[in-house]
Amino acid sequence: MKSEPTRVLVVGCGDLGRRVAALHRGRGDAVIGLVRGGDSAARLESAGVAPLVADLDATLPALPTRGAFVYYFAPPPETGIVDPRVGRFLHATRRDGPPARLVYVSTTGVYGDCGGAWVDETWPARPAVDRARRRWDAECRLREWAGADGGDLVILRVAGIYGPGRLPLGRLRQGLPMVAPEEAPWTNRIHADDLATVCVAAMDRAPAGALYNASDGCPGNMADYFNRVADLAGLPRAPVVRLAEADGRLSAGLLSYLQESRRLSNRRMLEELGVRLRYPTLDQGLPASLAAETTG
Repeated sequence: MKSEPTRVLVVGCGDLGRRVAALHRGRGDAVIGLVRGGDSAARLESAGVAPLVADLDATLPALPTRGAFVYYFAPPPETGIVDPRVGRFLHATRRDGPPARLVYVSTTGVYGDCGGAWVDETWPARPAVDRARRRWDAECRLREWAGADGGDLVILRVAGIYGPGRLPLGRLRQGLPMVAPEEAPWTNRIHADDLATVCVAAMDRAPAGALYNASDGCPGNMADYFNRVADLAGLPRAPVVRLAEADGRLSAGLLSYLQESRRLSNRRMLEELGVRLRYPTLDQGLPASLAAETTG
C-alpha cells in the first residue's frame, strides 16, 4: 500500500521557501506555502505549491500544522524588539495541533559584534540592534514553546544570503558608496540554494533542540564582496567613503551591519547534518548567481 506523502508547511514562502518546497516536491512530499497576498499565492501555484493566504499580524485561520514538518521563514515586524508574529503562530499550533518538527531560520546577528573572532554555536547571544533583538525574541519564544509543549525545534542562525535576485546590482548601478576594504568588517554568506539544502537536512537529520550556524564557512568583508560582484557584472565599483564620514552617506541599516564583525564556524552544520555545499566559496557562487540572473 502506498504511504501518504509527507505534509510540509512553509510559513513565509518567499524565495527561500520556494527553493525548499522544490526539494520536498522532488521527493513526492505535499507542500503548502503560507503567504500574505495574491501575487505570492499565484507564484506558488505556478510552482506546484498549494498556497495558504494568511496574515501573521492578524487572527490566523485554521492551519495545517498537526503532524506537519513546518519551516518558519516569515520575517519579524520591521520595528520593535519583539516578534509577535511567532507568538501568534505558536498560539495557532496549540489550537490546530503540534507540528512533527519546526525549523526556524534566525540570524547570526543575535551574536552581536564579536570583534572579528571565530564564532561557533557556543558563543553567547548578545544582540545589539533591534533587527537582531527581534530574532532573539523569536528564538526565546520558540524555545519556551518547545520546553512547555514538547515541540521538536531546530534553529538555524543564517549568514547573509546571496544568489540570483539577491545581489547588490541595483546599488552598484546607482553608484552608491561603500566603505574601503580595510575598514570593512568580517561578514559571512551562504548561497540560497545551499541554504535550502541545509534547511531540509536540518528537518531530516538534526537532533531535537539543535542549533546550527548556516554559512559557507569562508568569511570575507563587505567591501570585497561588492567589488567582486561589480567586477563580475562589468559594473563600476562602488565609490569609497571613509567610515568616519559615512553617517548620512550610508543608510542606517547598512551602517548597523558595518558595526559588527565576526567569522562564522560551520563545522557543526557540516559534520552533524552531512551537508556538502554546492557553492562553498564566492568563487563558485557568484558566477553561478550572475549566470542565473542573465538567463532567468
